[in-house]
Amino acid sequence: MTANPLSMPVMSPDTPDPETFSDPTAAVERLIELYDKACTFLTSAFSDVARDSAVPQTRYRAFYPEIRLHTTSHVQTDSRLAFGHVSAPGTYSTTITRPRLFRNYLIQQIGLLIQNHDVPVTIATSTTPIPVHFAVADQPDITVPQEGAMAFSLRDVFDVPDLSTTNDDIVNGLGYNHEDGSEPLAPFTAQRVDYSLARLTHYTATDPEHFQNHVLFTNYQFYVEEFEAYARAVLDDPASGYTSFVGPGNSEITSGGDTINTPAKLPQMPSYHLKRADGTGITLVNIGVGPSNAKTATDHIAVLRPHAWLMVGHCAGLRNSQRLGDFVLAHAYLREDKVLDADLPTWVPVPALAEIQIALEGAVAQVTELEGFELKRIMRTGTVASFDNRNWELREQSGPVQRLSQSRAVALDMESATIAANGFRFRVPYGTLLCVSDKPL
Repeated sequence: MTANPLSMPVMSPDTPDPETFSDPTAAVERLIELYDKACTFLTSAFSDVARDSAVPQTRYRAFYPEIRLHTTSHVQTDSRLAFGHVSAPGTYSTTITRPRLFRNYLIQQIGLLIQNHDVPVTIATSTTPIPVHFAVADQPDITVPQEGAMAFSLRDVFDVPDLSTTNDDIVNGLGYNHEDGSEPLAPFTAQRVDYSLARLTHYTATDPEHFQNHVLFTNYQFYVEEFEAYARAVLDDPASGYTSFVGPGNSEITSGGDTINTPAKLPQMPSYHLKRADGTGITLVNIGVGPSNAKTATDHIAVLRPHAWLMVGHCAGLRNSQRLGDFVLAHAYLREDKVLDADLPTWVPVPALAEIQIALEGAVAQVTELEGFELKRIMRTGTVASFDNRNWELREQSGPVQRLSQSRAVALDMESATIAANGFRFRVPYGTLLCVSDKPL
């Protein structure tokens, strides 16, 4: 007989009372304690239920931990940073998942909040349930079956992912507030982060722990080959600071001569990670061709809060003065990719970032050994247009050609504007450096 989930008793783990912290490290340790206890409870309950042939008569539920900040002061904070403070007095909160993965990030952010506002943070158990799929995600020997595979409905006994509460309302600036009236303290809720971490593993075939703070996106395989060759060289240089190189399937090498085991079937977006112990290494993601892949990759990598991401790949050169092999440094973007129009209207400017532009120009100068006016011979700066139709030339051309001309675009691709726009939307510094591979006009 199937139990009625509305009348079933609910069992949850015991949790400590809310506690205030002025030490960010101690606050994060409490987050880890609460999260681990909740996941251990759900993992144990699921294992017991899966082994028992009887229909469960109890519902099991555990909750994400949360951070809460309350400030009453209008005192201006250090404006040199775009993070680590709130903009006005009020109560702010956010749910937290995988605090071990985000430990360094959380310590930094909580420390800045305490320092800038001179108030403690409160760590407690939230009222947001942890879906069982996410609670057991770190257990390689446990797989949650599809609905209908067990003798009972999974959602009657455990919480499952709820897409109605997994969205981008916070980053899209839609005036999101939590159910208790508190304002968001982070750009993503715990459910949104867990959703993306699961998608990252699926699309890239590497665990989120391997992703580094600096991310490169590319659209051709030979960039991957060059990146691996570079990684092998620096792994053999003790002064480089790099400790290992990880490829799809979590295959990891620690010296340049090691063999990396490549899976027989690569994932949709193979990712490669040149790691440093503190996470300041480089991740390269081969997103393939098209704005849809670019949006998918950046939608999910954004929850890891990288320090910057860049598009490095091929493009079509649109100026007669350009030659094959020339560089293009994007100073602006013409968004014809369509995939982000509902989240970030095209009337929102996506500006170039000065620090990124200077760094990329300096990198090209270093590699080519050209500077100043001479550098302009092989590198153009200007607008990069990103289209959603690779074969736009086969259709009526007057519209696209006119827009390319009016925007003074110097290059055309399918990914760069998407990556830049999502960087702007998610508050991740972004940039684009391309190489001219063809000239369609």
